[in-house]
Amino acid sequence: MISQLAEKYSLPLRTSFSSARGFFIQMTTDCIALPNNQLPSEFIKISKVKSSYTFTSADLIKMNERCQESLREIYHMTYMIVCKLLSEIYEHIHCLYKLSDTVSMLDMLLSFAHACTLSDYVRPEFTDTLAIKQGWHPILEKISVEKPIANNTYITEGSNFLIITGPNMSGKSTYLKQIALCQIMAQIGSYVPAEYSSFRIAEQIFTRISTDDDIETNSSTFMKEMKEIAYILHNANNKSLILIDELGRGTNTEEGIGICYAVCEYLLSLKAFTLFATHFLELCHIEVLYPNVENMHFEVQHVKNTSRNKEAILYTYKLCKGLTEEKNYGLKAAEVSSLPPSIVLDAKEITTQITRQILQNQRSTPEMERQRAVYHLATRLVQTARNSQLDPDSLRMYLSNLKKKYETDFSRAEQVSGKTEE
Repeated sequence: MISQLAEKYSLPLRTSFSSARGFFIQMTTDCIALPNNQLPSEFIKISKVKSSYTFTSADLIKMNERCQESLREIYHMTYMIVCKLLSEIYEHIHCLYKLSDTVSMLDMLLSFAHACTLSDYVRPEFTDTLAIKQGWHPILEKISVEKPIANNTYITEGSNFLIITGPNMSGKSTYLKQIALCQIMAQIGSYVPAEYSSFRIAEQIFTRISTDDDIETNSSTFMKEMKEIAYILHNANNKSLILIDELGRGTNTEEGIGICYAVCEYLLSLKAFTLFATHFLELCHIEVLYPNVENMHFEVQHVKNTSRNKEAILYTYKLCKGLTEEKNYGLKAAEVSSLPPSIVLDAKEITTQITRQILQNQRSTPEMERQRAVYHLATRLVQTARNSQLDPDSLRMYLSNLKKKYETDFSRAEQVSGKTEE
């Protein structure tokens, strides 16, 4: 019909369709001059966007209504057929549930078989010991160019608490996730990535690994840490596997160490298998008090970089016994990043100074107090000059109070100076 209309009026008409309007006519007038700049009167509901026209006709509207009526009949017929089908299979619906369960189980077993066929996985044993010989991370194996470094794991009831230390990026977090994945794979019936593996059935696996905050519950990084560790402490039992990565990072060092130490002592009262990765080397001394604690660390090597004439860190990703002997490895990790060299140099100098003074009570000198008073006065004056909207009287009063505060702070510094000289 639209082709006939196009031939009748010698216009470039084409058929278009939308779910809202149904079929309608569209035309572009880039190279066409309309007689009297108007479309034929047969066309109705005309709309124009730039050089494109859309419109319809009375006959086309009738055809659209016939299409919609036919479509409604089809929907009704389909609904009746589906209802009839459902009524026929309703008595046998349990067979479909069993079939879907069987197919999903077969799919899972096929996935297990596929994974262990293509990789050097081993069949796990179930004992009262977590022992993994040369185990590796199954997902890292798939995404890495080279095969991941394999490590041993040995946890028993007599040595059920591992404290893992090591520099940044040495492999602590990956190792913890590797243990969790191997435990899950074993308990769901899969082979595991290792040369030999033995697992104790874990009733729960608890992890505290992420460092994100939670805006939905208005929880900071530290508060989220505390909520996660509280959940672990309330629910862990002797058959749990607990993996904790970097607890206490969201607060100051002293409080972080205190919280870690208290949490460790509580978990040590259980027979749960616990792996605790930390940068707090002070925590490693708990091994002296508790015989079931074992210190482990990821080893790194120092290699001379001849091109830059600097010492570089070579990550071996090998887990060894004992605590790490590396010092200031955070600075070394920052040095190999894109951080400016001047920043790294300043950080080293400041770290050296802090290390020397860490056991001393720091007191501000009189000169520092005077400089601080001058600094606060200068910053408030600059801020007032830039942003003040006070009227003259209020501004005068504010500056007068500012002067009194400066004189008070300065006189306090002089008093400190006199006491120091005495």
